[in-house]
Amino acid sequence: MAEQHPPHTDTPPAAAPAFVAALRSAVRGASDFGATARALTTMDASNYRRVPLGVLAPRDTDDIAAALAVCREHGVPVVARGGGTSIAGQATGTGLVLDLTRHLRTILDLDPAARTAVVQPGVILDDLRAAAAPHGLTFGPDPSTHSRCTLGGMIGNNSCGAHSVAWGTTADNVRRLSVVRYGGERLHLEQGSGAGPEGVGALVADHLALLRTGYPGLPRRISGYALDALLPEHPGGPDPVRAFCGSEGTLGVVTEATVRLVGAPRARALAVLGYADESAAADAAPGLLPYRPLTVEGMAADLVTRTAGLPRGAAWLFVETGGDTPAEAKAHARRVLRAADAVDGTVVTDPAGQRALWRIREDAAGTATRMPDGTEAWPGWEDCAVPPARLGAYLRDFRALLAEHGLRGAPYGHFGDGCVHVRIDFDLITEAGVARFRRFSEETADLVVAHGGSLSGEHGDGQARAELLPRMYGHELVALFGRFKDLWDPDNGLNPGVLVRPDRLDENLRFSVLPERPVDVEFGYPQDGGDFAGAVRRCVGVAKCRTTGPSGAGVMCPSFRATGEEAHSTRGRARLLHEMLAGEVITDGWRSTEVRDALDLCLSCKGCRSDCPVGVDMATYKAEFLHHHYRGRLRPAAHYAMGRLPRWLRLAAPFARPLNALARLRPLAAVAKRLAGIAPERAIPVLATQTYSRWLRRRRGRGTRPRILSSDRVVALWADTFTEHLSPQVGRAAVRVLEEATGRTVLPPPRGLCCGLTYVSTGQLDAARRVMRRTLDRLDLFPGQPLVVLEPSCAATLRTDLPELLPDDPRAAELASAVRTFAQYLEEYAPGWTPPRLDRPAAGQTHCHQHAVLGDAAERRLRERLGLTGELSGGCCGLAGNFGFEKGHWEVSVACAEERLLPAVRDAEPGTELLADGFSCRTQLDQLAGRRARHLAEVVAEAVEQAAKGPAGASREGPGGRA
Repeated sequence: MAEQHPPHTDTPPAAAPAFVAALRSAVRGASDFGATARALTTMDASNYRRVPLGVLAPRDTDDIAAALAVCREHGVPVVARGGGTSIAGQATGTGLVLDLTRHLRTILDLDPAARTAVVQPGVILDDLRAAAAPHGLTFGPDPSTHSRCTLGGMIGNNSCGAHSVAWGTTADNVRRLSVVRYGGERLHLEQGSGAGPEGVGALVADHLALLRTGYPGLPRRISGYALDALLPEHPGGPDPVRAFCGSEGTLGVVTEATVRLVGAPRARALAVLGYADESAAADAAPGLLPYRPLTVEGMAADLVTRTAGLPRGAAWLFVETGGDTPAEAKAHARRVLRAADAVDGTVVTDPAGQRALWRIREDAAGTATRMPDGTEAWPGWEDCAVPPARLGAYLRDFRALLAEHGLRGAPYGHFGDGCVHVRIDFDLITEAGVARFRRFSEETADLVVAHGGSLSGEHGDGQARAELLPRMYGHELVALFGRFKDLWDPDNGLNPGVLVRPDRLDENLRFSVLPERPVDVEFGYPQDGGDFAGAVRRCVGVAKCRTTGPSGAGVMCPSFRATGEEAHSTRGRARLLHEMLAGEVITDGWRSTEVRDALDLCLSCKGCRSDCPVGVDMATYKAEFLHHHYRGRLRPAAHYAMGRLPRWLRLAAPFARPLNALARLRPLAAVAKRLAGIAPERAIPVLATQTYSRWLRRRRGRGTRPRILSSDRVVALWADTFTEHLSPQVGRAAVRVLEEATGRTVLPPPRGLCCGLTYVSTGQLDAARRVMRRTLDRLDLFPGQPLVVLEPSCAATLRTDLPELLPDDPRAAELASAVRTFAQYLEEYAPGWTPPRLDRPAAGQTHCHQHAVLGDAAERRLRERLGLTGELSGGCCGLAGNFGFEKGHWEVSVACAEERLLPAVRDAEPGTELLADGFSCRTQLDQLAGRRARHLAEVVAEAVEQAAKGPAGASREGPGGRA
C-alpha cells in the first residue's frame, strides 16, 4: 500500500498562527499541529513526557534549514526525532518535532572498495546493514533496536550495541557529517578540518589542561560532550565529528553522514560460559578481551525464563567469535572456552542453535521490563559503564545499593565493555516513590564515579542523567559544556533542557498526568491489577512494533507495515490512549476521534500480545475503547452487521439456498454490502446449505443420544459460528479424525453456543458478556474435560477474552483452561495414534491468534508426522474477521496479505498443500488469489480416508487445497 501522509492540519492554541504560516510557506514537507501528531510525539522510550507544538516531516536539507530559520525567528525550540527509542528523554521536546523518518531515509551511496556509505539521518540501521551485506560488509554498532532505530538517532546518542568490543561506538564509525544549526546555517564536519563554529577552537585552546585530565578513560564513555576529541594531539588532529556524536540533538541537526563499514565475518561461533554468579561472570569478562571476540554479553539467572541449552551456572557470558570458515570460528570459540575460568561451557556452531541461544539473551532484555511478580520496572538508571576490570566489584556494590533502597532490578548487558543495563521497580507515581527515585539516582551516580565510570554507557544522558553530570565531571568541565553549547546554539533552540542546563531528573515524568484512581473499564486486566492506565503504561516505547519488514513468525504490527504511519503502530495507539487518559492534548476522553481513527486500522490480530516485549494487548484495548466510545450512540453499520454475525447467520440458516442465489446478483449484493458497511470489493461468503450441527445430528440419528457415563468416551467439539454456518466441511473432517484417532464419540453441541468473538472485536461488550454467560449456562462439560475448538480466533476468545470479561465467574476460567486446538487434543488424548502420511510440501498461514495466544507447536509436530514439509507464513492474512470486510479497509487488508501470505502461495510448487486453520485466512486466499486452502483437520481426514481405501483406492484429487 502506498504511504499516506497527512496534510497540514489545524493549529492548536499553543502554536502562534504567524509561526505556522511562516513555516508552511518556507517548507515543502507536511506539518501537523493537530492533536494526533502532538500526542504521538510526547514521549520516547524513557520515563519522560514533553508536549510539542507540532510535527514537521522535512523533505530534504533545504526544508530542515528553512524550518530552523523560521523557528529561530519565532523563538520555537526544535527536537530532531528518528525512531523515538531514546531511553533518557532526549527525543521529546516542547517545540517543533522534526520527523526525519518520513522522507530522509535514503542510502545515497555505498562504496564497497572504500568501505563507506553515505546516508540520510532517517535511514534504518537494518536497511543499511542489508544493503552492505552482499558486499560482505556491515555497520558495526548494533543496538537492540536495530530494526527501527535510525542512523541520525545513533549519531545523536553515540549508540553502541553488543559488538562494540570489536567495532566500537557510532562515533568510531562516522567519517563526515553535514549538519544544520539553529537558524539554518549549514556546516560540514570532518576530522582535521576545524572544530566547528567560530570560537570553538579558541575555547579548546584556553582549556587544554582541563580537557586533558577531566575525562575518564573507558570504552563506553558516552556522557557529556566529547570535547577531548578536539584536542590538538588527538590522533589525526581535532575531530569535530567525534565531538558532535553523542550531542543528543543539542548542537545541530544531521542531514547527511558518511559512515565506515566493516567486514562481516563469514562464519560465527558462540561460546556460552556458565559462572556461579553475575559478579564472577563480570570478573571473568576482561580476561577474554585479548582473544578479540565480537561480543562479550552477560546476564544472570534472575532474567532467564528458560535455561534449556545453557551450561550449568547462575550467570552466563555469551562470547561470539568470527572467522573466514566455520572451522576457524569454532577454533576461535574453543580457545575462548579453554581460557575461561567457567563452571561449565559449550560451543555452538550451527546457526539455528546460535539463534536459539541469542533468543534467550534477547528474551532476557524483554523480561527486564517486568519483575518476576509482574511489577513494573522502568529505565532511569539504564546503562552506566565502568572500566571492565571494575565491573564485578561495581555489580556487587550496585546490588547492595538496590537492597538498601528496597528496590529490585536485574542487571545484564555488555560485560566486555563494562556496560550494564538494568530496569528497576521504581515507583514513579507517588510523591514518596519519586523522591526515592531521586535519592537512588544520586547515590548510584556517586557509586559509578567511585568506580571510575560514566553515567551513560550507551543511551546518552538526556534528562535522566544530565543533572548528575557535575558528579562525574565536576562543575568546571560541565560549565565548559555550556559554553560549547552556546557557541553552537546561542539561542538555546535545539533540544533545550537536555544535557546542558537540563531539566531535573524527576520533572516531566510521563506518569504524573495519568488518573490517580483506576478508570472504570469492562475487561479485568488481570496482569495490570485491573487498572486500564496500568495496561496502557505497559508500552515503554522501544517500538518493536515499528519494524517495516516481516520478522520470522512474528505478527506485530501489520497495520504499521501497511501504512508506515506511527498512529497505526502498537506504540502509536498506546501513546494516544495515554494522552486520552491524561486529558491535556486529547481532551474528549472516550469520545476521542483521534483515538478512534488510530484504532480503526488495528486488525485485532493480537500479535502485540505475544510479540511486544511487554505484552501490550491492543486488541483488548481497542474493544474496550469501542465499547465506551459508542456507548449510547449509533454505531457504524458494520458493527450491527458483522458484529452480530452469529445472530444473523442463525436466522439465515433455513434460507441459505435462496440467499446464496440473491448474493450472486450483483446489484442486490452491492445494496446489501452498502447497507451492511461491507467493502464493495469484497464477495459475500457462501452460506452452508446444511450446518455442521444439523449434519452431526442426522449422522447420530434424529432424537437419539448415546448413553454416556464418563468423559473418556466422548469428545466435546465446539461448533463455532464459522464452522457451523460457513465451513461445515471442517467440522465434518474433524469428527472423522477425532473418532478414528480416539475411539470416542463426538456429540452434537448444545444449541445457541457462541464465544462472543464478533461482539468483542466490535466493542459490544455488554452483548458479549450476555452471550458468554449464556454459553457458560448451556455448555455441559464433565469436570476437567477438554473442549476442542477448530477456529483459532474463537479458541483465543475463549482462552483470553472470556475470563477477562467475566473475571468473577469461576466457570469462565475453567472453560478457558479446557480449550484445545485440534492438534493439541490429538497430541494429548491420542498420543499413540499415528496418522497416515501424505508426504508433500505445505504452505499457507499460521493464524495470528494461534501465534499470539494458543501456540502452534502441536500443529507443527502433527504436520511433521503427516509428512508435510515446509514452513507456514507468519504475519496476518489481513482479513482478520470483520476487519477486512469493513468498508475503508480494503487497501490495508490487501497490503497485509501481500506481505507474506500471497507471495508464499504464489511461490509454492505444484502439489503443495495449502493450509489455513482460520476461516478468515482461507477466505482471504480464496478472494485474493483464487486458491482454496484447507484446515489441518481436513488434510488429516483426507489421509485417513485414503488409508481406509487402501492402495487400490482412488486418490481424491480435486481442487481442494492443492497448489
